[in-house]
Amino acid sequence: MAWLSENGILVGLALLDGLSYAAAVFMVAVGLNLVFGVLRVLNVAHGSLYAIGGYAAASIGLFAASLGAPPWLGLPILLAAAVLVGVALGPVIERLLLRRMQDREPVLQLLVTFALFMILEDLQKLVWGVQPVVFDAPLKWLGTVDVPFGTDVIPFTAYQLYVLPGVALATLAILAYVLRYTLTGRMVVAVTVDREAARAMGIDAAKVTMLTFTVGAALAALGGALAAPTVSLVPGVGASTIVLSFAVVATAGLGQIEGAAVAALLIGLGRSFAVYVAPEFEVVVPYAIMVAVLLFRPQGLFGVAETRRI
Repeated sequence: MAWLSENGILVGLALLDGLSYAAAVFMVAVGLNLVFGVLRVLNVAHGSLYAIGGYAAASIGLFAASLGAPPWLGLPILLAAAVLVGVALGPVIERLLLRRMQDREPVLQLLVTFALFMILEDLQKLVWGVQPVVFDAPLKWLGTVDVPFGTDVIPFTAYQLYVLPGVALATLAILAYVLRYTLTGRMVVAVTVDREAARAMGIDAAKVTMLTFTVGAALAALGGALAAPTVSLVPGVGASTIVLSFAVVATAGLGQIEGAAVAALLIGLGRSFAVYVAPEFEVVVPYAIMVAVLLFRPQGLFGVAETRRI
């Protein structure tokens, strides 16, 4: 019975950790997928926006705490920091760089966005240094809850149980509603399907592109801001996140919003169970899942094969 109880707790912890981890990864991957759908550019610098969002949230939160702000204020600070980063950097990057790359070769697009990623990585070190930055006020303020699992009770942080999955689900629902039932969403879909036809119908494709990239940048920054209370922010955090996000995007299928949620959940749970069962395979499992999917469905789980116009 003790063996069953111990293993039951491990399974429960793996499920809870996998859920919260998948929610954080989804926030970055869905922004990456949204941007690719409209711009057709795989933006490597998306990982830097994640890191900057986390650093900005931590810096603003720590500054507010030094002024005696109440701990609950940390939650709106996370959202405000993400919006600030998205609005400040999104339009600048899209207008000055990505707009010029739209009709270029994919390899050149990757090289240019990778160069931007390296520049932003150095900028992070210049501004925040190389020492870990920690802002865990929202995590401590919400405390822990007892989650019943079978005959056992698992203590788990309320922030990871409610806030991360809740924001991820809300983001998915809002994006799905906007893209399907609003005029702006339909314009985004039109530009995604056929940019030339959208222009012929009178849609300002340039404005749609800028708006989409700004939203994608804000989602990446929000992912970093939400992760800030649960991790120590150090140089390189954006690199590991963007690689994992690419795995989620490839598993789901390029341009798939709902599919990104399923793929993030699949990869998040796979990684979490690897941590508890076979820690040496923690890094390998997400990419093994991606490879297994692509071997049977090269277009991803929810992607569709497209004809190329030449």
